[in-house]
Amino acid sequence: MSEQRSDSPQDTPRPSDHGPEGHTHGPEGHHHHDFGEGFWEQPPRLGKGLEGHGAVDDLNVGRPPGPIFVNRKGEGGFAGIQTFAKLPVCLTPEDLVAGEIDVAICGVPWDATASGRSGTNHGPLAIRACDYKGGYGRPHYSLDVRVDAFETLKVCDYGDAPIRVGNTWTTFEEIRRFVGTIVDSGAIPIILGGDHATTWPSATALADHYGYGKVGIVHFDAHADTGTDTPGSLASHGTPMRKLIESGAVPGKNFVQVGLRGYWPDQETIDWMEERQMRTHFMAEINRDGFEKVLERAVDEALDQADHLYISLDIDVADPAYAPGTGTPEPGGLTSIHVLTAVRRLAAEVGIVGMDVVEVSPPYDDRGEITALLANRAVREALTGIAMRRKGLTEPDYLHPGALGPGHSRALRDKS
Repeated sequence: MSEQRSDSPQDTPRPSDHGPEGHTHGPEGHHHHDFGEGFWEQPPRLGKGLEGHGAVDDLNVGRPPGPIFVNRKGEGGFAGIQTFAKLPVCLTPEDLVAGEIDVAICGVPWDATASGRSGTNHGPLAIRACDYKGGYGRPHYSLDVRVDAFETLKVCDYGDAPIRVGNTWTTFEEIRRFVGTIVDSGAIPIILGGDHATTWPSATALADHYGYGKVGIVHFDAHADTGTDTPGSLASHGTPMRKLIESGAVPGKNFVQVGLRGYWPDQETIDWMEERQMRTHFMAEINRDGFEKVLERAVDEALDQADHLYISLDIDVADPAYAPGTGTPEPGGLTSIHVLTAVRRLAAEVGIVGMDVVEVSPPYDDRGEITALLANRAVREALTGIAMRRKGLTEPDYLHPGALGPGHSRALRDKS
């Protein structure tokens, strides 16, 4: 996201930060009993295991497990209860397993680590509510590829991860464990953000499950998000990719970045990225060679390193003409069709184990909610791509012949 540079000594723990009982102190010398072992070390690391996850509460103990349909069949998007695409709700890991869920959509309403315009904590709600279409009982038939994801996949809305206002570390541990319950159930998580710092715990949950170094990320963004720590904070929406690399969860060579532009990062950060073998496709390359060629390169690169692919889509990769409602907009970006095509192709041709869509800030969206709608459709295109892959439609840039037309005019005119 935005610039994140600091050489401030407050970012590194002092020897006096460790108390006699082994408690860890923060940079200001206060006790932080809730913080995990190693958090104040550099680089900080998240915890392990799923014990204490917040996916179950007293309201969901003792009922038979399984998806809960909270809308009537065939309701449109503006009727009933606003789950994503009017999907049934799962509220516990047992619900996911009993429902044999393939894809679970969840929200992370957090923006306390944003440095630009705020409001992304309202992103999950807006992405769900902006949709005029319904879900089960109504068609989700892609006119481009002629696949209905809801006929092929079992999909649910898993609600939102627990948020601890003002407590970054505890919230990120909640997110990691919450997403981990989805992954451990066998479902693919699609996460609605929230600012981009949340990719650190979300992608770490995938690495916990599949193994450190086994997951790769295709990262769509106007910014590299490889900054050093913001002064006085150990997390920021400008640092998640560096956190994932430094923690070992996702090595630099497993990153493919697309859409970078503007005026950051600086050369020192670019050198750091190159030393860690990150593959980066700037908008300059896209403008020169065309998006289709660059996307082919990105797809090839996504296949050549990691065993499993995670997509991280920062909505500001799109030009502000298509996505004005975001915290750090940068002119000169991708179009809506670029974003939607890329997500669908990666899901179909490479296959994904997880995805996030982040940095939608409804207070700055236009009255037509075009940013939230683009994010919503990106999720729908990911679902379509996952369904395509299950049906064996994995050839490069597949489009149904019926969507391409006859290649000539259909005008009915007298030729005499």
